[in-house]
Amino acid sequence: MVTRDEHVLVAGGAGFIGSHVCEHLLSTGNRVTCVDSLVTGDITNVSSLLEDPHFRFVEFDIARPLREWPGLEPPGSVLNLASPASPKDYQRLPIETLRVGSRGTEHTLEFAVLHDARFVLTSTSEVYGDPLEHPQRETYRGNVNPIGPRSMYDEAKRYAEALTMAYHRELGADVAIARIFNTYGPRMRADDGRMIPNFITQALSGAPLTVAGTGTQTRSVCYVDDTVAGLLALWRSGLTGPVNIGNPHEMTVRRVAEEIRDVTGTTSELTSIPGAVDDPRRRCPDITVARTELGWSPRVSLREGLQRTVTWFAHSAKSIPPISQASRTS
Repeated sequence: MVTRDEHVLVAGGAGFIGSHVCEHLLSTGNRVTCVDSLVTGDITNVSSLLEDPHFRFVEFDIARPLREWPGLEPPGSVLNLASPASPKDYQRLPIETLRVGSRGTEHTLEFAVLHDARFVLTSTSEVYGDPLEHPQRETYRGNVNPIGPRSMYDEAKRYAEALTMAYHRELGADVAIARIFNTYGPRMRADDGRMIPNFITQALSGAPLTVAGTGTQTRSVCYVDDTVAGLLALWRSGLTGPVNIGNPHEMTVRRVAEEIRDVTGTTSELTSIPGAVDDPRRRCPDITVARTELGWSPRVSLREGLQRTVTWFAHSAKSIPPISQASRTS
């Protein structure tokens, strides 16, 4: 069982979710070392933490050999969130994505074992591919195209899970695997390429909201605070997993666009663009394990989460006008 006042190494800690993890760990009395190559992460995500004496930022690529790692304080836990996570990023960086999923996972596992630290891998719902089982349970083995345009991310995460369990079985490593479903919230990049930042930036600028394909494909989106709470509940537990961390409320992509249009108060139209290859038709987690074993389930409603996210985008992007007061009410 993990306790407070622990030193935690967070790989990928300057990323969207990783920065929220660092922030929460500090707020609950832990010391944090954030390691990030800044390939897709952003130092501004943790800029407010840099003056905290319990926080250290190290710019480093965990895919490099362990012998090259900088002199890091032995951690009590290692949380590995390092990877490009949006299709736009991992398709631009296919080899880097595979390297961080393979070599990076091995190096963080080695570092955890060296210091007898608990290791948590943030995997993804993408290991299920375009699922034939719905909703997706952790026992489902997936329907993944190993050579498709998304394969660099899918297979990197599937390999990372296999490697994590090999260290657990052969070396007795204390590990946990979280399968994170679609997450959104403040600190997503406007050019991230995923649907929620796309829809928000389009809506706030008055542009049409571009819906991929028919828009009838489904997603379940989880506000970042809830995702972080689930991930850290797994970290604090003795559970190995894998455990689905996501929101079981399923909706179509078109419905997500309509919700964002309502929250922003825009009159933008919805227009269709070609769908992506191997884009999952349905995505929804079964979170029975998280509910029963971790006592966790999402708390932030879609409307509330979108209002917070839209407000952040409006205030952080100077080129986008702030949303009206009316659009901030439920």
